[in-house]
Amino acid sequence: MPTDRATRRLPPMAQVLLAGLLLAGCSGGNYTWGWYVVSPLNPQGQGNIAFLLSGMWQTISVSLLAITVSIPLGLLVALPGFGRNRVGQGFNRAYVEFIRSIPILPLMLWVYYGLPVLTGINFDPFTAGVITLVISDSAFEAEIFRGGLQSIERGQHEAADSLGLSALDKLRFVILPQAIRRILPPLGNQFIYVLKMSSLLSVIGVFELTKKANELVVTLYRPLEVYSFLILEYFLLVVVISLFVRRLERRMGADQRQRGR
Repeated sequence: MPTDRATRRLPPMAQVLLAGLLLAGCSGGNYTWGWYVVSPLNPQGQGNIAFLLSGMWQTISVSLLAITVSIPLGLLVALPGFGRNRVGQGFNRAYVEFIRSIPILPLMLWVYYGLPVLTGINFDPFTAGVITLVISDSAFEAEIFRGGLQSIERGQHEAADSLGLSALDKLRFVILPQAIRRILPPLGNQFIYVLKMSSLLSVIGVFELTKKANELVVTLYRPLEVYSFLILEYFLLVVVISLFVRRLERRMGADQRQRGR
């Protein structure tokens, strides 16, 4: 009983991790766990961990590059949907619906193998991966911006018009800053989505976390242990991103409260 009470005092996340470790330590069927292959307590485990972690830079860099390009591209796709030009509105809807309907894996294979045939330019796996993630994510970013821009009250538009601001200045100084505060959480979720989808780039040879894990599995024949460590890597990355986004939300929220005083 005292052990149960002590466990309940742990934070929820710590309880989940503890339960996972207990389940992982139980041998199911005839399988014998070999955690020594990813244990920091022995030289072999240290070498394997270093090899697995070496793919983290590729995962982070491809995700950062993709989200950095897809956010402004998504905004550019979203803006024609607010104009009166039906061609622009049609482009917005067609782009969003078409791109969102394509799974990332076939899109990635088309970019890597098909796009060079059309353009005559051969892309290395890293570049093809970034292009794929940018194209796929830009449609989701466009919808996020559409929702954020539509949420701005009509009075804000009228106030900007009364000041004589041009359409571009109204967007830059009045509408967009307010919309960004509101769409920051879904933007953070999209970054996490891109980070996780970058694992598919291992198919075309990008040496990110999943590719490194696949290579180690072929060498060690310990898939459960290696892929369990891979899951832990992605979990830690997502936790760090979530904490950063929440801190940014609080900071921008505090700035907004100060303006309202």
